[in-house]
Amino acid sequence: MSRRAAFAGMAREPAKGVSSVACLAFVAVLALAFWAGALWFGSLLIQLFSA
Repeated sequence: MSRRAAFAGMAREPAKGVSSVACLAFVAVLALAFWAGALWFGSLLIQLFSA
């Protein structure tokens, strides 16, 4: 590894706990986005078919 990469802080990987928490947070955001889109699409279909 070059000295420049080690000096920039890239020599160490993030702790495993931090990485797993970030992964769980990302999955939670994806799930919220999915359900928000599903609710929006469902309400759109209800409006279209009830008119």
